[in-house]
Amino acid sequence: MLRLLARGSGHHGLTEIADSLGLARGTAHGILRTLQRVEFVEQDQTTGRYRLGAALLHLGTSYLDANELRSRSINWADTLAARSGQEVRIGMHHDGAVLVVHHVFRPDDSVQTLGIGAMLPLHATALGKVLLAYDPDLSAAARRRELTSLTRRTITRTQMLERVLTEVRGQGWAGEAEEYMPGEASIAAPIRIPGGLVIGAIGISGAADRLCDSAGRPRATLVRQVVQAAESVTTSLVDEN
Repeated sequence: MLRLLARGSGHHGLTEIADSLGLARGTAHGILRTLQRVEFVEQDQTTGRYRLGAALLHLGTSYLDANELRSRSINWADTLAARSGQEVRIGMHHDGAVLVVHHVFRPDDSVQTLGIGAMLPLHATALGKVLLAYDPDLSAAARRRELTSLTRRTITRTQMLERVLTEVRGQGWAGEAEEYMPGEASIAAPIRIPGGLVIGAIGISGAADRLCDSAGRPRATLVRQVVQAAESVTTSLVDEN
C-alpha cells in the first residue's frame, strides 16, 4: 500500500487503493487507519484522499547521508552533464534549504565555481521545488515562512507555490526560469529509494535561453535527459538494496 501511495501524483482515494490491491474497501480502510495512527499516511481533509505521511518521508531521508547519495549518483551526473552540455547538481534537504552534495561543471572552457556544500532556496530552484513537492511537512513549513523575492520572477505567494508543486507531482519534474538568478534556469527530477520515497533531486542549470524555448518553457529534450538520469540513479539504489 505504501508503494502504491508513493507512485503517480501521491494522492489516492480509498476505492482506488482497494481496487489496485485487490482488497475489500473495509480491509483497505482498516490498514489506512493503522498507517495514519503511526503517521505513515495522511488524509486530505478536503478531498478525503490519502498520501504518504511526514513520519515516513522523514524516515526515508535518513536512509542515505549526503556522502552516500553523492557516491551512488556520481556516474549518472557525469553522463547527464555530457549529454545536456549543462552543469549538474545533486541536492537534498538540509535545514530548510537545498544542500548541494555533488556538482559537475559544464563540459566547456568557461570559468565556473564549484558548488558542493552550497545552500540553495527551496522555493526558487528546480531542485528545491522537487523536494517540496514530495514532502508535505517540508512544504507546510515553507508556507509558514515568508518566501523571499530573489528576482522579479521569484514565486512569493504561497498559493502560487502550491499550484506549482501540484504540477511537479503530476509531471514528475520541476523547472524554473530566472526565479533564482536573472538569465539562469534549471530543471530537476526526484531521486527515490526503494519504496518510492524521494530523498533527493538531480538537475541541470544554465543560461535560460539554452534551457528554455521562446515561451520560457523547459526544452523537452533536456527534461527527458534529466528525468532519465533521476530514474537511473533511483534504479541503481533499488538494485543495491
